[in-house]
Amino acid sequence: MKIGLDRSISTPIYLQIVEQVRGQILSGQMKAGYKLPPERQLAETLGVNRTTVLNAYRELKAEGLIGSHVGRGTVVLDSRGGEEATAPPGQEPVWDHLFSEYSNRFDAYVISDILQLVNRRDIISFAAGIAALECRPVEALKGIEKELLESEDRKALLVSPVEGFASLRRAVSEYMGRRGCFCQPEEVMMLSGSQQGIDLCARILIDPGDIVVVEEPTFFPAIQSFRTVGARLMGVPMTGEGMDLDILEQLLQRYRPKLIYTMPTYHNPCGVSMPVQNRVRLLELAYRYRVLIVEDDAYGELCYDGQPLPTVKSMDSCGHVIYLNTFSKTVYPGLRLGWTVADKRLIHRFAAARQIIDLHANCLSQQIIERFIESGNIDRYLLTICGENRERRDMMLTALEQHAPPGLTWNRPTGGYYIWCRLPAGITCDRLVPKAAENGVAVLPGASFYLTPQQGEGHIRLNYTFAPKKDIAWGVKSLCDALRELIRTGKGKGKQPQMELNPMV
Repeated sequence: MKIGLDRSISTPIYLQIVEQVRGQILSGQMKAGYKLPPERQLAETLGVNRTTVLNAYRELKAEGLIGSHVGRGTVVLDSRGGEEATAPPGQEPVWDHLFSEYSNRFDAYVISDILQLVNRRDIISFAAGIAALECRPVEALKGIEKELLESEDRKALLVSPVEGFASLRRAVSEYMGRRGCFCQPEEVMMLSGSQQGIDLCARILIDPGDIVVVEEPTFFPAIQSFRTVGARLMGVPMTGEGMDLDILEQLLQRYRPKLIYTMPTYHNPCGVSMPVQNRVRLLELAYRYRVLIVEDDAYGELCYDGQPLPTVKSMDSCGHVIYLNTFSKTVYPGLRLGWTVADKRLIHRFAAARQIIDLHANCLSQQIIERFIESGNIDRYLLTICGENRERRDMMLTALEQHAPPGLTWNRPTGGYYIWCRLPAGITCDRLVPKAAENGVAVLPGASFYLTPQQGEGHIRLNYTFAPKKDIAWGVKSLCDALRELIRTGKGKGKQPQMELNPMV
């Protein structure tokens, strides 16, 4: 069903809807049995009041063209007798009217759009949030996999408990203990990546209308996860030391949110880390206002300068922190295996919801990682990969210093994957991204990380861990050449909003 409204004419909006729907029914475009969208959904799509659509539907019902039944929605009637007719066999489903309201909350921008660039040989990708395979522990993992598959008990080929194999949960709890976060195996649950943990938090803890506080900018799949369950999101601006805790406290006092989502170590996309004293204060605020913290620590083990920072979870004595991590950022990107550490009662609820989604994490991957942890090879490997990533980071920073045009600024991350760049005044990422692609370079626009995308138009995120070393300097130069061209021709100019506290959306 296609409807176009013309607000410049005198015909009331509801009558314009009636005329166009009537025309499509009488012309046969919408046959008997065709399901019309719900009143609220159509109102949102057309940008009109729900009453307007309600009046239009009433008029069409009075003409005998459509009818409604509880639980079945509104459908086109058979003109011969007013009864619903069955759609003719072989007719293609009307997909736009079959999708649930839940699925309609997904943003059009998805991770698959980024990952499609990874295998293109004509593109140097600074966009994808993954690492190169050059230093991955292929030989070590190959040996483990061979040993597991040839083992007599064939445990790796069996199903695991929803929470993960007990032996792996015990290994992960010991692994966390080496980082100063002491937990019991019963407080650990294995996940198909830490992103699944965000989704479980949203499903288990959030009801429609609940307020969730996020850093702004923040990890965009987290925005999608919370929005799809009907949460109202409130953004707290980022500083050079993580989220602005003064503003956070004001929001906690006034709105009493249910959840705080934060990435305090090597933040995605900003690359900054929250100092220890700020972590202590964040935890104190959570205790005072009785709000849960979801700590996403996907990059916490990738420290290149200074000493690793303690997790917020390691300071938590009351169970207010839900900790998430993943092996895909450290071991290899295709390893969809992560874990959460949380109160045992929450783990129980997670497991109940998890078994509806995918039952459990990949069994062979669980066994491989368990051996990798227990052998101690993972600790030695992390030292190697941190050295490799440090070199790549320094290569990108050097290239930026050599080629950046005036006005382009960036941070110097001490760990993680990303450099966060602010574009010269007047240049927006919606102009730069396609221009950079023409030059053979893919970058991620900052708009993806904001609740209100317009706020991120002045930023881009650069990943330095994926592109081949030989291509990093050339890719940065090509990106800067694209930026210089936009500055020279004036074609990159657009309105660049100032950073401000975002309203709930």
